[in-house]
Amino acid sequence: MARISDSIRAARAAWNRPGRPRPATREIAIPKDGQESVWDFPRPPRLESWSERVKIEFAGATLADTNHALRLLETSHPPTYYVPMADVNMDMLRPAGGASMCEWKGQAAYFDVVAPQRVAARAAWSYPDPFDDFAQVAGHLAFYCAAMDGCWVGGHQATPQPGGFYGGWVTPHVTGPFKGGPGSAGW
Repeated sequence: MARISDSIRAARAAWNRPGRPRPATREIAIPKDGQESVWDFPRPPRLESWSERVKIEFAGATLADTNHALRLLETSHPPTYYVPMADVNMDMLRPAGGASMCEWKGQAAYFDVVAPQRVAARAAWSYPDPFDDFAQVAGHLAFYCAAMDGCWVGGHQATPQPGGFYGGWVTPHVTGPFKGGPGSAGW
């Protein structure tokens, strides 16, 4: 597993002090039966097993289909789903350049999703050598919902988290407001 450097420790400490206050209570939607509020999700984030079906389609093909996903929960974000590589059509992926660092999970590696008629650049990512706290995410891939033709969770089609930077999937299971939209950078 990757080593946590002093700069990562400092980033984790700073992360626990949001730059702006959360939205006013009146702006946070009250969950209905069967829903969760992203404002009840943990800070720092948490991974959990998810047994509902997660399915991803791209260019007319099934890219991923599993009942063994991991769900990342983080305050103010809709869940991000990590699919076991064994349940992904790896022939549709090719390594992409660049990397990014998450102070909780480690260094991400990116993949293009490819089909004969089109390519979704850097549309998937993994953590090949995660920090110990998130070791469970190794061997899994996450996908940007906006770059896919369809993403489903438990039979519900997902929409992308606002803003295009984060990888959460919005479904009827969760209520917001969600980080990513205008004015939410410090949440």
